[in-house]
Amino acid sequence: MIETNGLPTTYRDPDLPESVTIYEVGPRDGLQNESATVPLETKVGFVERLGAAGLPIVEATSFVHPRWVPQLADAADLVARLDLGGARPYPVLVPNERGLDRALEAGVTHVAVFASATETFAARNLNSTYDAQFAMFEPVVTRAREAGVQVRAYLSMCFGDPWEGAVAPQRVVEAGARLLAMGAYELSLGDTIGVGTAQHTRVLIDAFGEAGIGTDRLAMHFHDTYGQALANAYAALRRGITTFDASAGGLGGCPYARSATGNLATEDLVWMLDGLGISHGVDLEALAATSAWMAGELGRPSPSAVVRALTS
Repeated sequence: MIETNGLPTTYRDPDLPESVTIYEVGPRDGLQNESATVPLETKVGFVERLGAAGLPIVEATSFVHPRWVPQLADAADLVARLDLGGARPYPVLVPNERGLDRALEAGVTHVAVFASATETFAARNLNSTYDAQFAMFEPVVTRAREAGVQVRAYLSMCFGDPWEGAVAPQRVVEAGARLLAMGAYELSLGDTIGVGTAQHTRVLIDAFGEAGIGTDRLAMHFHDTYGQALANAYAALRRGITTFDASAGGLGGCPYARSATGNLATEDLVWMLDGLGISHGVDLEALAATSAWMAGELGRPSPSAVVRALTS
């Protein structure tokens, strides 16, 4: 055990945001790529422990057809165990109108749709064309909002695509603007295969700004394939981004893009934010203990460097 009192030394940078929101995606994006199905009781415990650690938003699951993501086939049973009327949102991913129907039946208050910035990934992940995906999502967003449900939009392959290569920032802006125009309250920009770098991150955020879309409408979703997720998060902070997706213990990937490895670990993000004096409301010790527990449930060490340092 490293004797640090669980916190780094803090040096506040006045040019950075005073606080950020961490959008925890471990129970959904983290567990969807597991080779073995995680028991329902373990999932419930994971979600509840993450909430107890102070994470303000915990994405619980996805109402995708079990044939496509069997690891999340128990979505309705999981949601039925959560306190959907409390202060902490438990969003769910909905791929289409049928997924929305199931989410509304379950009483959720926050949903997310998942689009692609590229043609090939739209075909492989959504069985759709690039343009047709927007026609598919429009009634989902409209119906959700009419029901009083908030809608978030994920946009994948924002930095690179394993089949198409580099993705132009202008293409990402065009796709993201269409999702926001539908009524999504926030757009999460995904580095699905983890090829982004710090300057690429700055360029992409600036491209949205030039299109009149401010950082208050954007979130960042980094994967750590090449070890760049934390550096990219810092670059995004310097551009004024205040919402970051992260996965407890660094769990995750993408079942439709095998080159996508784990997400930015929530603990690694929190350690950096603590060192920068940026508030986030998360109890790092409790969070690391939760990820260590989940790593034991999964039968392998946590990918998070901070989890290993604080719990070994």
